[in-house]
This record gives sequence, structure tokens and C-alpha cells, in this order.
Amino acid sequence: MSVEDADKPVEVMWEGRFIRAVRRGRWEYVGRRGGIEAAVIYAETPAGEVILVEQYRVPLGRRSLELPAGLVGDDAQSEDVASAAARELEEETGYRAGRIEELGFFYASPGMTSEGFTLVRAHDVEKVGDGGGDAQENIEVILVPRADLPAFVAAKRTAGVAIDVKMLLLLGEALL
Repeated sequence: MSVEDADKPVEVMWEGRFIRAVRRGRWEYVGRRGGIEAAVIYAETPAGEVILVEQYRVPLGRRSLELPAGLVGDDAQSEDVASAAARELEEETGYRAGRIEELGFFYASPGMTSEGFTLVRAHDVEKVGDGGGDAQENIEVILVPRADLPAFVAAKRTAGVAIDVKMLLLLGEALL
């Protein structure tokens, strides 16, 4: 966006329950309503397996391989990042974190969306349930030894599974 576009007012083109589409100058982009953010969770089992999830994503029209994640404050207005991350990890994967460490705030696609997320690391995880998310999510929990991640992701991609950009956190060295 040019400097002149940065000074233009934001025009709401469409607004739904969770997102809104806006125009600012010549740019159109989407963002979350009400300042809702996301928490993305990196967690390993005591055996050194990375905890991943695979679920169908309507915008992609197929299943997607991802780190567990969820919205902060979508149900409880006063929820903080660590509480939301712990809740989402247990809901999606069946693992409970002994401690949540915030690693930083990031943007996944800043040319198209204003949405950001806080990356967290879950420490001292223990299996306490089945996971799978709520009735509408149909989440598959996948445990992959760190050393096997590049081959596992490549096989998923070959099988037609979408790969979330945040998976690059785990593949950096192997890709380069």
C-alpha cells in the first residue's frame, strides 16, 4: 500500500459474524471483527512427536495439515492468549499443557488480511482425552516424530492435502 492509501479511511464493504471485508484506498482486504486474534500452538509429546491436526477447510475445498490453533476471545471476552491456547490444544488434540509460553505475534498473509496470531509453545503436555474438536470440526490428531516431518509433509502434499503456511516453522531447515 502506498503512503497515500494508508491515510485513506477504511470502508466496510461486508461484515459477517467473525470477519469483515474492507477497502482502504485502492486496497481490499479482510480482517477479524472485534479485535479477535488467534493462538497457534507448537507442542510435542513426551516421546518427541510433534502434535499436528488435519481437518477439512471450506475455503480450500479440501483437508489441511496444520498446527493446532484457535480463536482468542471468541467465546469469552476476557480470555487471554495462554488460556485460549490451552483450551484449544485440549479440545482439538486431547492433550493438556502444563505450561504455555508465548513466542511472539505474527501475520500470515499481510497483503490480503489484517489477521494475526500469537505463536505459543505448549510445555509438559499429557494426553487427557481424544481431541477431535467439536461436532462440526472433525479434526484428526496426528503425531509425527520431528525427524520425519519433511517426508510426512511431502507425502501429505502429494496426496492432495493442503499445507498451512505455519508448517514452515517446522520445515525451514529441510526446505533450504
